[in-house]
Amino acid sequence: MTAMSGCVSVGGTAGPPAPAPVWRVGERWTYSARDGFRVPVTWTETHEVIAVAVGGIDVRVTLRGDTINTVRTERLSSPGMVVSGAVFNNDETRDFAPPLERYRFPLTFGATWTQNLRNLNTANGLQTQINRFVRVGGFEKVVTPAGTFDAILMRTLMSVDENNPFRWPFQCNYETWWAPAVGAMVRESKVATYRERGDSRDAIEIRAQNMTVELASWQRGS
Repeated sequence: MTAMSGCVSVGGTAGPPAPAPVWRVGERWTYSARDGFRVPVTWTETHEVIAVAVGGIDVRVTLRGDTINTVRTERLSSPGMVVSGAVFNNDETRDFAPPLERYRFPLTFGATWTQNLRNLNTANGLQTQINRFVRVGGFEKVVTPAGTFDAILMRTLMSVDENNPFRWPFQCNYETWWAPAVGAMVRESKVATYRERGDSRDAIEIRAQNMTVELASWQRGS
C-alpha cells in the first residue's frame, strides 16, 4: 500500500485549512446509509455528543434499520483522535493505543498521514493489523439530503488484516467529505475488497463493502 499511496490523487479546490471543531453536549448528526449491491441494506445512523470533558469526548452512535439495531459509544481524546471506535464497519468498536487519527486538524490541502495500528480481536485472540494512509484534497460542493455544503475531500487507503485463515486482508478505498460549517463529515463513500487465500495470482477481487453515508439532518449543541 505504501507504493500506491504516493500516487493517490484527490480532487477539490485549494482553500484555507479547516480547524478542529468545538463540540458541545447535544451536538447531533443523523445520516442515511446504505451498503451492498443489488439489494442494499439501509439504515439511519445518528452520532450524538453525550460528554465533553478535559479527559475526552464521548459520542453515542446509534444504527437503526430492518437488519441493524445497535448502539455503541465512541471515545475521543479530541476531535478526530479516536481512542475507541470504528475504522472499518460502522457498527464495530475497536480500541486504539495510540489513538486512531481519523482526522488530523487543521485539515490542510495536500496534507498526508500514515498509521500502522494493532488491536486485539477478542473473537479469536489474535491481533488485527490496520495500515492506513490519508491524503487531504480541496473543497467541493456536496449535495446531501440535509442540504448543500462546502466540504473538504479526503481519500483513505487502508488494509485491514483480521488474521482470517481463508482470506487475505481487506483493501479499502474510502472518500470522505468534511464540512467545517457542520463540524462533521457530510458524505462518505466506502469500497472494500478481498481475495481468498489459496487462489492463484489471477484470483478475483471479492467486494466486501459498497457503502454510502450522507448527512440527513444535524443540530449544534448548546
